[in-house]
Amino acid sequence: MPHPSPIQVSELHVAYGSKPVLKGLNLDVPAGSITALLGGNGAGKSTTLATLLGFVKPQSGLVRIDGVDPADAPDAARRKLAYLPENVALYEHLSALENADYLLALSGAKRGRDAVREAFRAAGLQEEAWSQRLGGFSKGMRQKVAIAVALLRETPVLLLDEPTSGLDPKATTDFNHLAQAVRDRGAAILMVTHDLLSAADIADRIAFLEDGRITHSETASGPDRFDVRALHQRFAARTEAVPA
Repeated sequence: MPHPSPIQVSELHVAYGSKPVLKGLNLDVPAGSITALLGGNGAGKSTTLATLLGFVKPQSGLVRIDGVDPADAPDAARRKLAYLPENVALYEHLSALENADYLLALSGAKRGRDAVREAFRAAGLQEEAWSQRLGGFSKGMRQKVAIAVALLRETPVLLLDEPTSGLDPKATTDFNHLAQAVRDRGAAILMVTHDLLSAADIADRIAFLEDGRITHSETASGPDRFDVRALHQRFAARTEAVPA
């Protein structure tokens, strides 16, 4: 029998009060793969992440993070995932090394300094920045610290919320290489994004979320991976149809 995917969502229904947001969402992200979830404002992307993180309790349906129900056991589920929000929350008065040490200890995954330094190298963070306070870091540098921590935690699930928003092309390329490295290690990655081009570069599957359910998905194939022009036309048509 095949092992269940680290991210499983089946017939998920979530409402805020009397307003339904997710309406029978089905989503499966196997180990060693990246799924990009695209959708317009109000499509349900943030609610999907909040439910996977255990912050929102569904009305019905199945949600599992590496076999754990985040609604019933949120702490256990969160130990199995690393989450990279759009605006990374790090400690401004601490250095990159101190941030990594503290965040890893907080998650119960403390690592030695040599391992942290190696992760910073892999993330492309310049050595002179390792001992600097984060107050002067750019968004791209903050992302590199956060993804280094995610690499060190070695969780089976990685959730990314608009990871390339505000990054320049080089920082986006660096980030994509890091995400691929985490995938190749065997993690299941769910990437919520508006950046179709970045998604097409690294995703194994692109899924479109509309009005609380996935209406279309495509799997990468061939040397070109995706027909980006066709996907763009579909995505633009979907987002224009959804009110802000």
